[in-house]
Amino acid sequence: MEQRLCAGLAALGLPTESIPALTAYASLLAEKNKVMNLTAITDPADVASLHFLDSAALLTLADFREKSVVDVGTGAGFPGLPLRILEPSVSLTLLDAQNKRVEFLREVCGALTLTDVACVHARAEEFAKERRESFDFAVSRAVAALPVLAELCLPLVRVGGSFLAMKSVDSGEELNAAGRAVQLLGGRLEKPLDYTIPGTTVRHRLVMIKKISKSPEKFPRMFAKIKKNPL
Repeated sequence: MEQRLCAGLAALGLPTESIPALTAYASLLAEKNKVMNLTAITDPADVASLHFLDSAALLTLADFREKSVVDVGTGAGFPGLPLRILEPSVSLTLLDAQNKRVEFLREVCGALTLTDVACVHARAEEFAKERRESFDFAVSRAVAALPVLAELCLPLVRVGGSFLAMKSVDSGEELNAAGRAVQLLGGRLEKPLDYTIPGTTVRHRLVMIKKISKSPEKFPRMFAKIKKNPL
């Protein structure tokens, strides 16, 4: 794993001094994954590439320095935790609806002595009531369709900030379908940025949505309504 991380971070032009923290995170993930389902990716080299380096690539596509970031539906901590480990100036909130995942993330942050990381057990639509439009970036690698993610994430982003969604390169139809939702929520779709994970042939896409005006107060709706009737 260390060799894969070293080569991959160097290819991205990122510092390598965080490799011990990343490998410690990987060990904690592997151990916890024995008793709860956190990831289907278990081979150390694949964890390095498909979790860590995939997340790290975002640092080459947007400026996260001194920014406040909320990772919506973070799961096992991706992409948020690698971003925070590699860019310590990030003020990070990890948000997930499953408490067991949040407890795991708290264990990781404690073990790695990470500061300025909040691990929050809540649904995004509930969290938006208290932290509305207060983040520079919302990020998500969740599998939900973009219109759904946009409604959950854009209300959390301040005007001038951005929502960054990690998607596949085959997401063209999904982007087109999200146009109305993005506009209603005060966003503007920027040109998608495709990238290759270093050391692999895997290509992913970062969908960038700029927040240009406030989201109407009625959004986000309750998740049942979002799922039943997407924007």
